[in-house]
Amino acid sequence: MDRRAFLRGLGKSALAARLATLPRIDAPAQTLGGLAEGKGFLFGSEALQRELSGDPAYARLIAEQSRILVAGNELKWDAVRPTREQFNFGPGNWMLEFAKAHKLLFRGHNLAWHEAVPRWLPKTVNGQNAKDLLVEHIRTVVTHYAGLVHSWDVVNEIIGPEDKRPDGMKKSLWLDWIGPEFVEIAFQTARDADSKALLVWNENWLETDADYSRKKRQHTLDFLKQLKKRNVPVQALGLQGHVFADQKIAPELPAFLEQVADMGLMLLITELDVRDRNLRADIADRDRLVAARYYELLSAVLENKAVIAVLTWGLTDRYTWINKSNSRRPDGLPSRALPYDADLHPTAAWTAMEKAFAEAPSR
Repeated sequence: MDRRAFLRGLGKSALAARLATLPRIDAPAQTLGGLAEGKGFLFGSEALQRELSGDPAYARLIAEQSRILVAGNELKWDAVRPTREQFNFGPGNWMLEFAKAHKLLFRGHNLAWHEAVPRWLPKTVNGQNAKDLLVEHIRTVVTHYAGLVHSWDVVNEIIGPEDKRPDGMKKSLWLDWIGPEFVEIAFQTARDADSKALLVWNENWLETDADYSRKKRQHTLDFLKQLKKRNVPVQALGLQGHVFADQKIAPELPAFLEQVADMGLMLLITELDVRDRNLRADIADRDRLVAARYYELLSAVLENKAVIAVLTWGLTDRYTWINKSNSRRPDGLPSRALPYDADLHPTAAWTAMEKAFAEAPSR
């Protein structure tokens, strides 16, 4: 399907008609989206097509609480590029239609990452074709959604001190075959394909007081300075916000954010959740500590008026990725990491977010 046909089809397909029948709730004043909007920033969530299409109650919750929707997997390389010759935009188009049906902004994730690559790519990429493959992919995907996407995570998780490079960059097939300039190539290609979308560098483990995070913050600042010096069109830094409840937020985090903002960049929290892996089983105790970490992180970050969005990685524990990851609880109990529990009831984390949003300065 070409892009014009896709645009003509929005709102006319059977899918759009079915989405329109979902229960619509006029968002009351006390929604996370409404609270954030009142302070001049966005609140939203990641979700997957299968979750939204198969769970009307959850779809309604996303539409009610959010102002922006993130496609969790549908626009990653392995989903959108099953073969070298074929692009599959069906799942991504579905997510965009859902967002449009519920008047949500739409966010793209992601264009260059060391994970979620299709099986054919590592077997195909080499020093001669790597740049062409990357440019072709980004140009095709971003052009398809040009004018329809609020922001793109152009590069994702590119700093990794554990790989012992002087520049702190994380090993990946793009770094191996192209070199550090793959970042500049990715951003410039995305900008050429869409002049309006906000272009974001999305990075993990920037928030805590661990030595690893301190190293990542410094490498991130150093690399951002290089990008800005070369006029690379990076416009925002995304802090993922995947933290553990028993980790402390770095006291120097506000100063780091100020340094980023001083370069003229915007800031986002892009994948917020709080893992309770190391907490004891008692639900009330877990919820209290998870909520405390939400409040601590959000209070520190939202003081900076360059922050334009806060996004959770999922809205309910019913679907959290944590229960399927190596961050899951060793006792087998389901994680309580998000603002809504598995029964779609607001948790103490919701209240912590509400409080942090209410106290945040307007921007």
